[in-house]
Amino acid sequence: MFTFFLAFTVTFCLLLSIGGYFLPTIIAIMRKKKNALAIFLVNLFFGMTFIGWVVALIWALMYEDKDYI
Repeated sequence: MFTFFLAFTVTFCLLLSIGGYFLPTIIAIMRKKKNALAIFLVNLFFGMTFIGWVVALIWALMYEDKDYI
């Protein structure tokens, strides 16, 4: 029983950490940003530095002017 609880806790913490790490990418996809792939790549390669993660988050949250043609 203890090993099941431990495995569940580790899995939950791992999924929560991955979700937090990729939060800027998730926000960009949910907001249907044109440059979601670029935000993902910045998040993937520079997200481990706190500054890279913040840059990706700000980029994902920035207002995107829609071109109505």
